[in-house]
Amino acid sequence: MTRGRTTSAAQHRLDLIAVVVAEPHADDPEADSTLSPEHVDIVGLCRHAPQSVAELSAELDLPIGVVRVLIGDLVDSEFVHVNRPVPPAELVDESILRDVINGLRAL
Repeated sequence: MTRGRTTSAAQHRLDLIAVVVAEPHADDPEADSTLSPEHVDIVGLCRHAPQSVAELSAELDLPIGVVRVLIGDLVDSEFVHVNRPVPPAELVDESILRDVINGLRAL
């Protein structure tokens, strides 16, 4: 399935909770002869609803490493794109937002 590859160019972005979304123009991945049946299955699953890498692995009953390589291929071919969740360290602290709101109310 991976043609002996264990990594892909996009693999550094593919943690378990990264969400895979089918591109709007990916209507007929079966027409592309370079895609394996597993590639087509991934695009099909993501076409109906965005899926996490872990969900795809479970649904296809494939190891995470294989799914990451296959998704990397699809990203390179522009059949899907990956949305990474915002790391907790980059989220705004709720107490800061409350202080801003209280400061605005005080004005």
